[in-house]
Amino acid sequence: MFKKILIANRGEIAVRIIRACKEMGIATVAVYSSADKEALHVRLADEAVCIGPAPAKDSYLKMDRILSATMASGADAIHPGFGFLSENSKFADLCEKCSIAFIGPTSKVIDQMGNKSAARNTMIAAGVPVVPGSKEIMINAEQAKKQADACGYPVIIKASAGGGGRGMRIAREEKDFVHLFETARKEAIGAFGDGSMYMERYVEKARHIEVQILADQYGNVVHLGERDCSVQRRHQKMIEEAPANGLSEELRGQIGEAAVRAAKAARYTGAGTIEFLVDGAGNYYFMEMNTRIQVEHGITELVTGVDLIKEQIKIAAGERLDLRQKDIVIRGHAIECRINAECPKRNFLPSPGTIRSLHLPGGNGIRIDTALYAGYTIPPMYDSLAAKLMVYAKDRDEALKKMSSALSELLIEGIDTNIDFQYELIHHPRFLSGEFTTDFVEEVLSQQ
Repeated sequence: MFKKILIANRGEIAVRIIRACKEMGIATVAVYSSADKEALHVRLADEAVCIGPAPAKDSYLKMDRILSATMASGADAIHPGFGFLSENSKFADLCEKCSIAFIGPTSKVIDQMGNKSAARNTMIAAGVPVVPGSKEIMINAEQAKKQADACGYPVIIKASAGGGGRGMRIAREEKDFVHLFETARKEAIGAFGDGSMYMERYVEKARHIEVQILADQYGNVVHLGERDCSVQRRHQKMIEEAPANGLSEELRGQIGEAAVRAAKAARYTGAGTIEFLVDGAGNYYFMEMNTRIQVEHGITELVTGVDLIKEQIKIAAGERLDLRQKDIVIRGHAIECRINAECPKRNFLPSPGTIRSLHLPGGNGIRIDTALYAGYTIPPMYDSLAAKLMVYAKDRDEALKKMSSALSELLIEGIDTNIDFQYELIHHPRFLSGEFTTDFVEEVLSQQ
């Protein structure tokens, strides 16, 4: 087992990883930018190293500085968390060449599954259903339009190297395709330095269902049930549930088996997520694979009792999974609301600033992952995620009541947040009924 791990991240995920390491008796090294000198993850780690100025490109994305900090501190491994370098195959490859364990899949797998077009072809070969679309990457808009015309509208244009909703546009009519393709491609180049695109038939009124998997280095793969991530704004998740409400046991089983098949086809190791779209007729289609821990991993931990961060670390250290599929039992229901530093009334404008006072809800079945504390100043240059509020109960109805109570109790003063908007969403009749799809948030906003 590792003796010391460097966490190449910040915020609540860095805090989450540090806490898991402490429970495992593993020393931790935090890295931080000049803007994060007073951050909670810096205070909690055994050691901390400043790796550059505030902009992420000059600090958290500086591979050489992170590797230097790892070697100077004597850390055995790097945990990348999510975002930043977590799905960067070049960084994973450098770790391998420097004999530093990267807590995640190999660089080859990240490269294969990070390219959405290559991932589609891997899934097709494995017999996993995919949405009809392009089989190869596209760069030229006019050539891409010919494929879109043949596929039929609406289509969704995506960056092959993309994620997080960037480099993505929906073309509903032929006349709009070229403009939207070029817009998405420019955004992809700016965000990822890669303008290769691919295209899929857009599945209207679909549910976004993802399956959590764990895979060791010896070919053992298990899935830990699914999460419903359909509540999104501009492809950014806002509320997640585990398990997904209203899936038949037959469909749930099929999706879980497909996820395991997908992971095996990719020769995956570590914790990962296979994401699917499910239409109103119960057809499911592979969408993408996230080769990292997910923001919403906590609700799967609540319903399974499995600590996914600890499992990631053990797998990376070469240990065999001590879990088999029969050992994974889903109990109860969990819901997560992402609490962001933003103002919904001003088109969700980010709201960095100093936390004047903070009250976090507590009680049985309530978990909150955050790096906030009273007096902390949220920097303006990073993601707006401020906290993840999770609840666990025996069923969905009780979980919803618990979330309502927890949101009412949560107090963050000094900045704008989306707490009230989240409260509105969970009390909306369509959400309460469970009859919502990926268009739900936009529908709520259009009614305001």
